[in-house]
Amino acid sequence: MNYLIRRGLTLTITLLLISIFTFVLFQIIPGDPAMAILGMDAESGQIEALRSQMGLDLPVTVRYIKWMGNVLKGDLGQSIHFAMPVKELIGSRLPVTLSLAIMAIGIATIVAIPLGILSARANGKCVEYIISICTQLGMAIPSFWLGIILIYLFGLQLHWFSPGGYVPWSESIRDGFLSLILPASAIAIPTIAVLVRYLKTSLLEQLKLDYVRTAYSKGLKEKAIIYKHVLKNALIPVITIMGMIITSVLGGSLVIEQVFSLPGLGRLLISSIQYRDFLLIQGMVMYIAIAVIIVNFLIDLLYKVLDPRIQMK
Repeated sequence: MNYLIRRGLTLTITLLLISIFTFVLFQIIPGDPAMAILGMDAESGQIEALRSQMGLDLPVTVRYIKWMGNVLKGDLGQSIHFAMPVKELIGSRLPVTLSLAIMAIGIATIVAIPLGILSARANGKCVEYIISICTQLGMAIPSFWLGIILIYLFGLQLHWFSPGGYVPWSESIRDGFLSLILPASAIAIPTIAVLVRYLKTSLLEQLKLDYVRTAYSKGLKEKAIIYKHVLKNALIPVITIMGMIITSVLGGSLVIEQVFSLPGLGRLLISSIQYRDFLLIQGMVMYIAIAVIIVNFLIDLLYKVLDPRIQMK
């Protein structure tokens, strides 16, 4: 319980510092939201009137306190460009990014763990070299190029999947799945390559330890040793990398969403920066910060599940 309280205080302070840094940063960056709305040809009087209406003529500290007070009430403000609440904008795009993240991480996990185990068991053999070459290719190919290849091959040539766009799950589960499988694969393939290499290295390190030799001396078979004893310990560094990948995907895959024309958080973030929509950018940053903090907290708890010797201090 003490750990949870301390962790909660740490997360609260972290979010507060992020909110301050983000707010101050966007006050320093050149660009006037009022001018962005009215255009370059607007008269100075019109611009000043809109700035006053938006509260931009107030001191920075006053504006931050007002904004943070609204955030604590669940109000992230009004988007300048989209002319709708930031909270609704993020909520409308979140299902796309969340679905994409779940599918990508699911594919990566299902494929990477068996391949990592196979690569470790076949260390020094032909199979291991083939997997190693494939993982190097997976990490070397840029995600946008991989996405284009998948669109051309499976979308335009074979017509197995939708080459772009997004179909909401509420309209059709089948079409929703087909519209996301290619972008999810484009994210998953480099992720698989990274996870396989980390898992293989971690497994080989664990297999050299004394408890493994003890297990062999008791007559246990290699398969039983790996799956019952070694894998749980080997997954700890892999889980750390997985957490970083999950937070990255949850923040919106900028390139993949652009390539596949997905209306997710990544494209929303690009639009908010393009139109200098400061309130929307601040809301997006707060969302990403909260997502990172929650995922890291869950990763810490998962460490304890995988290895009870790890103390939550």
